[in-house]
Amino acid sequence: MNEMEDDDDPWLGLDKLYHFLFCFSLTLLFHPLLSSLSPFSLLRRHSLLFASLSSLLAGAAKEAADHLGFFHSSAASSRDFLADLLGVLVAASALSSLSRLRIRFRRSSSNSVTTTTPTPHFKTGLELV
Repeated sequence: MNEMEDDDDPWLGLDKLYHFLFCFSLTLLFHPLLSSLSPFSLLRRHSLLFASLSSLLAGAAKEAADHLGFFHSSAASSRDFLADLLGVLVAASALSSLSRLRIRFRRSSSNSVTTTTPTPHFKTGLELV
């Protein structure tokens, strides 16, 4: 890329924020839909992977449409794709961490024994009478 193209497509431009938020939001949306509503067990088991791939595919489709001139925006950009990828990675990391925390919480709550320990009964002199 030359210097002129760098000015037209800044790394920290508003467009990159939109790309990040778009793919981040799609991943957060697709994951629960695939994990709970899908009739296919493969999609339910690997819902995070399929949600991430679907979000990246949507981002790539938007870039292809930009390249073909369907939108009145700048042309397709590798920086846009990297912003899409970053949005998916952040969402997938958050969802994966949340899932691990839920599993850890379930294990710790199921392993905790909720039995009551009997209180010791001491005999005093009054009870003997």
